[in-house]
Amino acid sequence: MALISALTSRRGAWITLALGLLLSLGIMGGLGAAQAPPRASAAPTTSESARVADLVKQFPSADIQSVLVVATRDDGAVVTDAETTALTALGQSLPPVDGHPATPAVTSGDGRAALVQVPLVASDDNGANADTITHLRELVRAQTPAGMSVLVTGGPAFGADIAQAFDGANITLLLVTIAVVALLLLLTYRSPILWLVPVIVVGLADQLATVLTKALGSAADLSFDAGIVSVLVFGAGTNYAMLLISRYREKLRHEPDHRIALAQAWRATVPAIVASNATVVVALATLALAVIPGTRGLGLATALGLVVALVAVLTLLPAALAVTGRRIFWPMVPVVDRTDEHASSLWGSVAGAVMRRPAAVVASGLLVLGVLAAGLAGTKVGLAQTEQFRVASESATGLEVLSQHFPAGAAQPLTVVTNADRVDAVTVALSSLPGVDSVRPIEGTTPGATPLARISVITQADPGTATARETVETVRSAAHAVPGADAVVGGQQAVDLDARDGNSRDLMLIVPLILLVNALVLVALTRSLVAPMVLLGVNIVSALATIGAGSWIGRHLLDWPALDLQVPLLSFLFLVALGIDYTIFLVHRARSEAVVHGTRPGMVRAVAGTGAVITSAGLVLAAVFAALGVLPLVALGQLGLIVGLGVVIDTFLVRTVLVPGVFGLLGDRVWWPTRPPQIEAVTAQPQPSDLAPVG
Repeated sequence: MALISALTSRRGAWITLALGLLLSLGIMGGLGAAQAPPRASAAPTTSESARVADLVKQFPSADIQSVLVVATRDDGAVVTDAETTALTALGQSLPPVDGHPATPAVTSGDGRAALVQVPLVASDDNGANADTITHLRELVRAQTPAGMSVLVTGGPAFGADIAQAFDGANITLLLVTIAVVALLLLLTYRSPILWLVPVIVVGLADQLATVLTKALGSAADLSFDAGIVSVLVFGAGTNYAMLLISRYREKLRHEPDHRIALAQAWRATVPAIVASNATVVVALATLALAVIPGTRGLGLATALGLVVALVAVLTLLPAALAVTGRRIFWPMVPVVDRTDEHASSLWGSVAGAVMRRPAAVVASGLLVLGVLAAGLAGTKVGLAQTEQFRVASESATGLEVLSQHFPAGAAQPLTVVTNADRVDAVTVALSSLPGVDSVRPIEGTTPGATPLARISVITQADPGTATARETVETVRSAAHAVPGADAVVGGQQAVDLDARDGNSRDLMLIVPLILLVNALVLVALTRSLVAPMVLLGVNIVSALATIGAGSWIGRHLLDWPALDLQVPLLSFLFLVALGIDYTIFLVHRARSEAVVHGTRPGMVRAVAGTGAVITSAGLVLAAVFAALGVLPLVALGQLGLIVGLGVVIDTFLVRTVLVPGVFGLLGDRVWWPTRPPQIEAVTAQPQPSDLAPVG
């Protein structure tokens, strides 16, 4: 192929590196100022809670929101009248908002806590609110009455804490990721210099992907978690690099000219790498159909990032390897040795043992996966707002204190928007509902011929519980039933309900699409109908087993009360799509080996040839995903643990034991309806394409 000749020739390699660097710097310089939109709502944009959020913006002073200052005595005693007066004075001393004074301090029913509502001018961008909340907390701490603890919480404070928790977190994640990749590459290749080449290439791809995804987010109004994009680019990009370098090192044992060896390795691995990348990219692109904004944005951003990683690895990496030559492997420089290196491979021995008793091996492997999948029993989905931080935050602690002394829904009241002339009717309809503590109209209406008004509804159940969701549905049903009111119900509890419904819808729609995409890729790769269905079935069982095991570990060892709403869909997607990656690497090699050696021996040789690189790549990807645990949100830690665990299970059990066992059971029938690959010779012979000279 002309492309690989241009990439690896003496002049072409330098030109490729120069053009790649200049193009990357040009793009990063031109688009460097782009900023992705702030974190989107957890609910679908078409949901009732999203409609309420849009309607609230039409009210005068819509940017005025309240934070909650909740105070308790350090000794747990009843708050005194003098302390209540001092807290009222504290609220009045804070920076005023015209026409919106702080409320007097109100004591709880048990008398052990007091609450002051403080208005402030808030932005939709949590990051922009962080400075305001920080300043407010400093003022509160300076005037806190002696012997009391005072916490600032509520919606704006919670959002600000999320934004501040991410300050520097993505840099930490990047540094941890680079360190993990560098260490594992160093251990894999035992070379003090080789690891630098893939790390630099993939690192450049990551920085380029960061800029491009921000530009995409800005242009298409898509929000996403940049940390997940970076982890996926680094993990998948390193996997592609390891596959190419492994085959390159193998070819160097048979070819004295490193450029010819590199061209042979590139030709041999490109189909598997491209198929692997296309599978994951198309699977991620299906997230464009999601109704949850963050899921949709993440899918498109990660798909773009993986395309960037693919281009970098298939162009810049071979050019860099061509420039450095065989000496890049120092001190373990491959020497020409035409003996069959697979004959003594540990992985080949394992595969050979599997082939001798495939039925027992497959049954045992499926039993192990079944036991792990049993961890799904008892799994709950949906974290309350106070459960979303990996580390303690003032806002989460404040919400917990508030719920202990005031009605549980006081921190997250429902907001009802209705026609202004039906406020009284809606208020009466909601006041007598079970689970409702109080109903209070809010002053002010929207301008226009049909003015709108707001009503605040405080519920009794703890937010995030099934009872709280039932109360939201009850309030909605009653509000919708008031004639002529056109009432809609929103607020954080309503957002949680709509987010749950939206994530369930996305799971039911997107999972079948992911499976279809993977099935079609495997059909094209194997030219079979049997192999794809069996391999995909194994992957599904493996994914369910991993989610079950991860959930069990989280519940019993990490005190996770539940999985985040987005974790089941995203973890299933990554587990199936990335698991198919390794299936593609293995089966592509198995088919090429079967042409010469037959189906069963070909699979043994494929495991022998790819076992080390798939294991190393799997450990890199698992460790990179585990690095998500340094980020502050529980959801990201859950995703990192489950996907990392799944990659390890896939690497050591599925790809090493189950897939060879399936091939051992089915033999040539695995290629049906096509004929089994023709055995051309007893021993492998170099292919003409492998011997093509490179300029």
